[in-house]
Amino acid sequence: MGGDLVGGIMTFLSFVLVLGFGFFLVYGVWEVALKKSLSEAKELEERSTMKAMRKVFLRKLGSYNRRFMWPKYEAKVNKRIVSAGGLDGLKAEEVLTLQELALVFFTILGIVVTNFLRSDLDIQVGYWLVGLFALLGFYYPKIWVRDQVKKRQFKIIRELPYNLDLLTLSVEAGLDFQAAVGTVVKKGKQGPLVEEMDLMLKELRIGKTRQVALREMADRVALPALSQFVAALIQADRMGTSLGKILRIQSTQMRIERTQRAEKLANEAPVKMLFPLIACIFPTVFMILFGPIVYQFMSGDF
Repeated sequence: MGGDLVGGIMTFLSFVLVLGFGFFLVYGVWEVALKKSLSEAKELEERSTMKAMRKVFLRKLGSYNRRFMWPKYEAKVNKRIVSAGGLDGLKAEEVLTLQELALVFFTILGIVVTNFLRSDLDIQVGYWLVGLFALLGFYYPKIWVRDQVKKRQFKIIRELPYNLDLLTLSVEAGLDFQAAVGTVVKKGKQGPLVEEMDLMLKELRIGKTRQVALREMADRVALPALSQFVAALIQADRMGTSLGKILRIQSTQMRIERTQRAEKLANEAPVKMLFPLIACIFPTVFMILFGPIVYQFMSGDF
C-alpha cells in the first residue's frame, strides 16, 4: 500500500516536472526568438503575418549563410533575382537557405519513399534514390528562381508590342522621349514592362543619361528582344537619327516577330499533341471499340 502511494507521488511529480520543463521551454523560445521575430514581422507591413514571419525566418538563417557565400554564386543568383522582378526582396543568401532546407526535406522524403518501397528495391538502388531526391531538393530553389525569370520575360514579350506602339505614337505626336515614357507608364498595359519603364523614368529624372538608363533596364530584364530594342535606340541617339522613325521600324518588327512566334507555336502543336494522343486517347478508343469483341471472344460467344 505504501509502495503504491510513493509510486503514485513519484509519477505525479515526474509529470509536473515534465510539464514545467515544457512550459518554460516554450516560454523561453517565445521570449528569446518568437516574440522578437513577430515584432520584426509586423515592421515589414505585410498583409499576411505568416508571409512576414517566413521573410524574417529566411533573413535570420540567411545571415548565417553570408560567411559561406562565394562571389560568383552571389552575383549569378542576384542577377536572376533582379531579372525575376526582385521576388519581394529575396537575397542570394536566402536562396542558399532555401536550398539547404529543401535538401533536408527532399532527403527525408527520399528516405520515406525508399522505406516504403524497400521490399521491391535493392539497397544500392535505395541509396541512389535518396541521393537523387537530395540532389533535386538542393537545386529546386534555383529552378524555381529561373522559372520566375522565364515567366516575367514571357509577360514582357506579351506586353512589348502594345506599349511600343503607344511609345511610338507619343513620340510622333511631338513628345520628347522622357514624356513619351511617362505616357506609357500612366496609360500603358500594366505589368513588368511598365514597372521597368517606370524605374527607368525615375533614373532619368535623377540625372542619368538616356543611354545609361536604357542599358541598365536591358541588363535587368536580360531579354534578347528588349536588348535589341534598346540597342537600336542607343544607336539612333548616337547617330542623331529621328527617334520616331526608329520606333516605328522597331514596332513593325515586333509585330512581325509576334506573328512568326504564333505561327511557330501553331506548327509545334500537332507534334506536342502526338504523345498524349498515343498514350492516353488511342488506348481508350481501342478499349471501347475492341473491348466487347475481346470479351465475347474469350467467353466463347463470338
